[in-house]
Amino acid sequence: MAIQARDVTQSELKMKEPTVALAATGVRKDFRSARVLPGGGSSVRAVDDVSLEVWRGEIYGLLGANGSGKSTLIRLFSTLLTPDAGQVRVFGRDIGRDELAVKRMINRVSVEASFFKKLSAMENLVYAGRLYGVPPEISRPKIRSILGRLGIAQARLNEPLEKLSRGMQQKVAIARAFLTAPMLLLLDEPTTGLDIRSKREVQTFVRDLRDEHDATILLTTHDLDEAARLADRIGILHQGRLVAEGTPAELAARHGGGTLEDVFMTATGRRLDEADDTSGETGA
Repeated sequence: MAIQARDVTQSELKMKEPTVALAATGVRKDFRSARVLPGGGSSVRAVDDVSLEVWRGEIYGLLGANGSGKSTLIRLFSTLLTPDAGQVRVFGRDIGRDELAVKRMINRVSVEASFFKKLSAMENLVYAGRLYGVPPEISRPKIRSILGRLGIAQARLNEPLEKLSRGMQQKVAIARAFLTAPMLLLLDEPTTGLDIRSKREVQTFVRDLRDEHDATILLTTHDLDEAARLADRIGILHQGRLVAEGTPAELAARHGGGTLEDVFMTATGRRLDEADDTSGETGA
């Protein structure tokens, strides 16, 4: 069944400026552990009382090491998980009570994106467009334009996806999310596995999407350079908690100046690469 009604939601929002695109209040999520933990507990707290707001038209970066809770938070925001406590609202709609309406306004890109690997990039994206009510005659030129801007040659569009590189498949995943023109785009480590040139192409396209199409973007990353390049504001997650938040300049001023890496070290007590080395899989 095609997902409809996005235009109605947009017209409602145009009457209200400025708008909070995403609001999380006291969000918590626990997972049951497969083993007994130190202290005798049996669950792991992946997200611990997180509150934040993302404004319409903003690029908000969630920066944290592997295991800090970034991906769990994205899954909560995208309705794939249900919070154990707290509230999440997307453009004023509660993700629990208004789940279908929220799904019409969002799309998500994750590092583990799935496809029909025997089909081509074009076939996968046309199919995705039809699910959102975009007919092939409209989606095909959009697909060519988006993939071209992401650096994928027209000659590769009809090759089976399994023949494309890991980086090219990730670009197709990004194109799939952009194709539906979501009002809130959730990007979970979108440039993981991409080479430097491909990263820059994706980062430029993310900025252009926000500037040209009034998109709101929440980005998770453990790439300090990516956070600095893209994010209007940055939230630093550590062990499931939001330990610092602000513009890059505000964060630097509050934490003694210096680089974003210095800010991260001051806020969490360790360098990002050190935190990555010691973080577990839960709550990534």
